[in-house]
Amino acid sequence: MNDAAHDLHAPHFIGIGGAGMSGLAKILAVRGAQVSGSDAKESETVLALRALGAQVHVGHAAEHVPAGTSSVVISSAIRTDNPELAAARERGIPVVHRSDALAALMGGRRALAVAGTHGKTTTTSMLAVSLAELGLEPSYAIGGDLDAPGSNAHHGSGDIFVAEADESDRSFHKYAPEVAIILNVELDHHANYASMDEIYESFETFVGRIVPGGTLVISADHAGARELTERVRGRDGLNIVTVGSAEDADVRVLSVAPRGMTSEVTVELDGAELTFTVSVPGRHYAHNAVAALAAGGALGIPAADLAKAIGSYTGVRRRLQLKGEASGVQVIDSYAHHPTEMTADLEAIREAATGRVLVVFQPHLFSRTQQLAEEMGQALALADASVVLDIYPAREDPIPGITSELIIDAARRAGAEVHAEHVFGDAPALLASLAQPGDLLLTMGAGDVTNLGPEILSCLTSVATVA
Repeated sequence: MNDAAHDLHAPHFIGIGGAGMSGLAKILAVRGAQVSGSDAKESETVLALRALGAQVHVGHAAEHVPAGTSSVVISSAIRTDNPELAAARERGIPVVHRSDALAALMGGRRALAVAGTHGKTTTTSMLAVSLAELGLEPSYAIGGDLDAPGSNAHHGSGDIFVAEADESDRSFHKYAPEVAIILNVELDHHANYASMDEIYESFETFVGRIVPGGTLVISADHAGARELTERVRGRDGLNIVTVGSAEDADVRVLSVAPRGMTSEVTVELDGAELTFTVSVPGRHYAHNAVAALAAGGALGIPAADLAKAIGSYTGVRRRLQLKGEASGVQVIDSYAHHPTEMTADLEAIREAATGRVLVVFQPHLFSRTQQLAEEMGQALALADASVVLDIYPAREDPIPGITSELIIDAARRAGAEVHAEHVFGDAPALLASLAQPGDLLLTMGAGDVTNLGPEILSCLTSVATVA
C-alpha cells in the first residue's frame, strides 16, 4: 500500500470523477486506502466511489483537502490555480500525477500496457474481460466503463495488471510493462506534440520502458506503427510481435466477416488458423481483438482459450454502445473524436445498417479542430446526414476563428448533407425530425454529446405519438 516515492495510504484526488482518476481511486479504496477527492458535479461515478468509502466533495475548495492527506493526485487537466492544488503546495503535501499513481499500483504485477492513438480503451477492455473470464483475476485501469463487469477499474487477486497507456501528455513514459501493445501511431494532441517526429520519439521512449525480455505487440498495417517498428527493431531484450492483415504479420488477420453487430474473425497464428467471434462490429475492433490475442500469448495464455474468452466481451460504454430504439430508429453512442476514429466507426455502422446512417457530432478541443477540421468534415461525408454542434472545450480556452463552422464547411465541400446546431438542447428535436424508421443514429464525440441519446429517444417517441 505504501510506496516509497508516492505515499498513497490517504490520497486526495482532484477531479476524482474523471475516467482515469476514478479508476485509480476505486482500486486504492478497495486496497484499504483512505480516499478523498472532489469533482465538479455529482455523477454515478461519484456515488460509486462514496459507496466504497471515499469522501467526495462537489466543487473545488481548499478546505476539501482533509487533514492527514498523504498525497494529492492530479491529472494534466487540473489547472495550476486550482484551490485544492494550491492548498496542497502550501501545506507541503506531495503532489502526484495520475500516471505516477498508476505506476505505483502496477508495481509487483505483470503489467500489460495498451498504447496507440486510437483503440486503447476497447483493447484494454477486451483483455480485462477475457482474462477475468479465464479466471485469472486481473487488475485493470481503463479509460471507460465496461458493459461487463460494469467498472472502469478493478483490484484483482491475480498477478496481471492491464492498463491504458496514455500518450497525450507523455505520461505513458512512467510505466514498465512486461507486454506493451501499440495499435497505431498518428499525430494528435496538438497542444503537446508539434510534429510526427515528436510523436515517434515519445513512443520510442515508451518502448524503451518495456522490461528486458518483454514483448511489444504492434500493428503491421498502420504506417506509423510500421515506421516505429523499424525504429525499435533490434533493441536488446525486446521481442516484437506484429499483427494485422499484412502478409508479413506474425499474427495475420485472414478475414473479418460482418455478422450484423458482430464480426467473425479468422487469424493465422503459429502456422494454424483460428476463428472466433468479436461482439462489436467493424474491422478496427476485430484488429483490436487480435492485438489482445497476441498480447495474451506473450503472457503465456493459450490462444484458443483467450479467443473463446474474447467472445464474452460485450463492449464498453461510448464505443458503439446501443442506447435504445424508438420509432424504428436505433440510437448508438460513439466516443470517436479524431477523423480516423470517426471514419472507422462510420464504416463499421455502415456495414451493419440496413437503412440510413445519421450522426450528431460534437467536435472535441479547439486545438484538434484547428488542425483536423478538414478531415473531420470528410469523415462526416460517410453519413447520410449529420448535425454538427459547437466545439466542446474540455480543458482548453477558445482559439480565435476556430469554430465548428470549419468542419461544416469541409463536410459540405465533401458533398455531405450537414446541419449546424448551436443550441445544444435543440439538437434532439432536430435529429428526431430528420430520422426515419430503419435509420441508425450516432451521437459522436468525446464530450457531453453522449447525454443526448436519451433525449433523442424521447423526441422520437413523441414524434411517433403525435403522428
